[in-house]
Amino acid sequence: MDHLGFIAVVYGTTFAVIIALVVRTLSQGRDLASKVADKDKPWT
Repeated sequence: MDHLGFIAVVYGTTFAVIIALVVRTLSQGRDLASKVADKDKPWT
């Protein structure tokens, strides 16, 4: 129980980094998708 604070900070940091990476990936994907012409988007 001596290291509970450290463990909580490490878990919190890990989840924050993962969420930041997901947000960055999705925003870059949206930016790139807006640059592609509609006729070249087979997924729409």
